Amino acid sequence: MDLIFFDLDGTLLNKSSQISSYTKDTLGLLAENDIAYTVATGRTMHSAQHVIQDTPFVLPHIYNNGVAIWDPTGKALTLENLLAPNEVNTILSCAKENNITPFINTVDLASDNHEHVIYHSAPMHRVERELIDKYFSRTKAVLESAERLPLHAHITNISMIGDAKVIYEMYQQLNATEGLIAYSGPAIEGEEYRWMDVHHKLANKGSAVEILKSQLGATNIICFGDSDNDISMFQFADEAYAPSNAKQMIKEAATSVIGHHDEDGIARFLRERFSL
Repeated sequence: MDLIFFDLDGTLLNKSSQISSYTKDTLGLLAENDIAYTVATGRTMHSAQHVIQDTPFVLPHIYNNGVAIWDPTGKALTLENLLAPNEVNTILSCAKENNITPFINTVDLASDNHEHVIYHSAPMHRVERELIDKYFSRTKAVLESAERLPLHAHITNISMIGDAKVIYEMYQQLNATEGLIAYSGPAIEGEEYRWMDVHHKLANKGSAVEILKSQLGATNIICFGDSDNDISMFQFADEAYAPSNAKQMIKEAATSVIGHHDEDGIARFLRERFSL
């Protein structure tokens, strides 16, 4: 049984962060031919579902770089490798030292819809305010003051955005910290900015892919991705494909480099690969 995992941003989605009609039709052809597929993204559940919208993904989804697995059929959410209190303190201290506002991403398991709650202090930079106004406020995420963070919150990851040089130095520091892993890249707000997500070291897409392979009885894992947070599932996959826009390290780890994400590269490859 083939089982396909799609990263979203820079891979399945186009530059407008949408699933094109051609790609959507291709996913329909996969379903018609009983070829199993799902998503494996760094996005939160609500953020990913916002861009997926009415495109059917019936198998369990991987969110937050492997921290969360959501079963849309049984509406069950599983959380693995959450950040521990001492790890959270390390990240928050690093943010404070660098005058950066941390956005603490949590999941409220007690709520009916597994609310994504983001706790943060007052933004200190314009780009942080824009992130709140142009992105967070348009999602289903609940925004709360950092002072209201529950003692036993389920913290999936901590996100930051800011001056590219500052964020990159923090990225290097946190990646060198035992128990943590950080992912970073250029921000869409401009080349002078970078974003960063910090997770527990064991939280990665590869471990979640391994869980679903066993759970679903798959024998051939096929992965598509473009960035460093995809490397763990590339290492686990039987076949791994990188769009031409992918980072060099991902291209080098891939079975093959295929078309650009904004030119339906993944969908065109799938139609050829499976004779759809």
